[in-house]
Amino acid sequence: MQFPHSFRNPDLAHLALTHRSAGKPNNERLEFLGDALLGVLVAELLFEAHPNASEGELSRLRAQLVNGQALAVIARELELGDKLRLGPGELKSGGFRRESILADAFEALIAAVYLDDGYDACRQVVRRLFTPRVAEIKRSSKDAKTRLQEWLQGRGLALPVYELIDSYGEDHAKIFDVSCAIEEPEPIRVDGRGGSRRSAEQDAAEAVLRRLLEDKK
Repeated sequence: MQFPHSFRNPDLAHLALTHRSAGKPNNERLEFLGDALLGVLVAELLFEAHPNASEGELSRLRAQLVNGQALAVIARELELGDKLRLGPGELKSGGFRRESILADAFEALIAAVYLDDGYDACRQVVRRLFTPRVAEIKRSSKDAKTRLQEWLQGRGLALPVYELIDSYGEDHAKIFDVSCAIEEPEPIRVDGRGGSRRSAEQDAAEAVLRRLLEDKK
């Protein structure tokens, strides 16, 4: 697949494909900007495609589309590995195949488009590359607690621990604060809030899932 943008300033594309192992300047700053742009533009696509989805569902779908593994797949389709500029050590160790390096280069390339031709051009590129992926992705009918449990069980990890922190308000409008904690693959503890203990647990589980998926980027 050919990258859907012709650069007015080829130096920007060159910089986007220069890994830090090759010295300075490199693509680290572009990667930072590209990550933010992808987050916004993919969120816009999902917002349009799933008008009835909750904020939690949209966040989960975006995390599935914008993470290191998913972006590396696109980078391979664009054959970015063949165009990367790497230092001698990364070349010897096969850095052009490494998922994290490919994903970072793709993010940097998105930022390069933005700097080369503006927001609208960047938006068109992201829509061209992600619209088919947004159409293919499925919304899960499983709730957040079930999805978190399955995610952990599938990796042989301990189940989450939920703890009621507080409840307050009148009986007809009570609010519950609940924490959800896991120890592996890394210690995470987040709080959730809801009009019932169950809904607060769902809110906390959704936040843990979001953290887990974002950390895979």
